[in-house]
Amino acid sequence: MKRKERGLCELYAEDPEGADYRVFGRVPEKNRRGFLKGAGLAAMGAAIGTTIPFSRNMPAGLIPAAFAETSEPFTIKGKDGLVVLNDRPLNAETPAYLLDDPITPNNRHFIRNNGMVPENAEAMDASGWTVTVDGEVATPLTLTLDDLRNKFEVVKMALLIECGGNGRAGFNPPAKGNQWTLGAVGCAEWTGVRYRDILEMAGVKPSAKYTGHFGSDVHLSGDFDKVVISRGFPIDKAMMDNTLVAFEMNGQPIPSWNGFPVRVVAPGWPGSCSQKWLTRIWVRDVEHDGTKMTGYSYRVPRYRAEPGEKVAKEDMAIIEEMPVKSLITFPKSGESHAMGSPLEVRGHAWVGDRMIKTMDLSIDYGATWMKADLDAPVNEGAWQNWRAKVEFPTKGYYEVWGRATDDAGVTQPMVVPGWNPRGYLNNSAHRIAVKVG
Repeated sequence: MKRKERGLCELYAEDPEGADYRVFGRVPEKNRRGFLKGAGLAAMGAAIGTTIPFSRNMPAGLIPAAFAETSEPFTIKGKDGLVVLNDRPLNAETPAYLLDDPITPNNRHFIRNNGMVPENAEAMDASGWTVTVDGEVATPLTLTLDDLRNKFEVVKMALLIECGGNGRAGFNPPAKGNQWTLGAVGCAEWTGVRYRDILEMAGVKPSAKYTGHFGSDVHLSGDFDKVVISRGFPIDKAMMDNTLVAFEMNGQPIPSWNGFPVRVVAPGWPGSCSQKWLTRIWVRDVEHDGTKMTGYSYRVPRYRAEPGEKVAKEDMAIIEEMPVKSLITFPKSGESHAMGSPLEVRGHAWVGDRMIKTMDLSIDYGATWMKADLDAPVNEGAWQNWRAKVEFPTKGYYEVWGRATDDAGVTQPMVVPGWNPRGYLNNSAHRIAVKVG
């Protein structure tokens, strides 16, 4: 029989405890799951390059973070260090350690496209651009970029955008779509006008329930009549103070990849709600049913599904608020640290339309936790920055785990949450490797 060659992640996905034995010779001691014995402990330590002080707490079937994060950055034009997942359409994520800035710079903001960038955006030419507002409004509007700048209050806000599929690579069995790991998220400073102000100028009718958005991106077939993606959200979300129609990103025209000249920014909801290259806002009296609003797109089961289960379309619900989540951005996973001095660890935490209440770290595989210092968001819709000084008892291999808890008392899970067919909403706790000594 021909032997199948498999990678470490695939081995652990199929049979975690069996992979422990095949890779490291690690056998959990009876009634003490995750205990590394003899040759198994030595093998894992040798592979990592140091000892593992809290090995007795390490869960069975856990791939050490030193092996789990192996992607190397790949630079594309206008972006710094992003990892390309797909080139047509272009989709690229930012490694966690490159997201350390409190405000994500333009060259490190992820790219999530469904079609091709329109020609005027590639040329950064906004001449002739307009956005139409129609449907359930008293006065349909056609607005130019100058209208947005001069007829409304211009606001500037730090707002987070995260792809609904961020973390998809963690699902088992694998889910269809770009295999995002951690970096399909960013918090830039956006300048624009409140979406609400546009709707109020148009005069929203009492019958209005939902919005539908359209952009000028081009279908991969090259057919200009085909809609690439058209999503929306309830009127209540459109009326929030931090839902914007933006024309600048970090004080500059929005980069072509990220929606030049104008896009929606709807923080706390799936990034697909933040339509790029915006040309039309359709106010509707029913839930929007545009391209990628129905079926399985940006939807999850209404009930807890068994991994791999076929879920009927009528049992799928639209994703609205994103779940509680956090990211460790410093140090880079796998870095070495001198014994005897505290290590600064920092990152960001965020959640839907709520706020993060606490951020906790563990260096002993979750046996104990310590509080991190957590900042308030600079405004509603921004992520919250946090930091902590971590001390290690002995030299060796450690994993720093991070978990956030929101103001509703919801905490990140330590494992990938409930399976769904498209691999959305993975908010499992982030972990990095640190070698001390």
